[in-house]
Amino acid sequence: MLYLLFNMMIKILPIVGLLLLIPLIAMQLTNEVNWSFFDFIIMGSLLTITGLLIGIVIKKVNHYKYREIIIVIIVIMFLLIWAELAVGLFGTPFAGD
Repeated sequence: MLYLLFNMMIKILPIVGLLLLIPLIAMQLTNEVNWSFFDFIIMGSLLTITGLLIGIVIKKVNHYKYREIIIVIIVIMFLLIWAELAVGLFGTPFAGD
């Protein structure tokens, strides 16, 4: 299992790095994107965990129908957490501005 996670990390981390370049470049071009170092750490963690969970589901779940449902649930949870951290969709104490 550890070998599986290590191989997935090798594939996922470059993708996460490329995705995090989008807000980094946008911060250089406009003042409307204002991410702190902490924002990059949180989003990098969220993307990495989401990628690992999807990779584990793809490798371990044999039935295509169940695999699809679980991946959709993982993506929806990622989007809900992202929206909450960004704009405070649900009004929790750790919500964004």
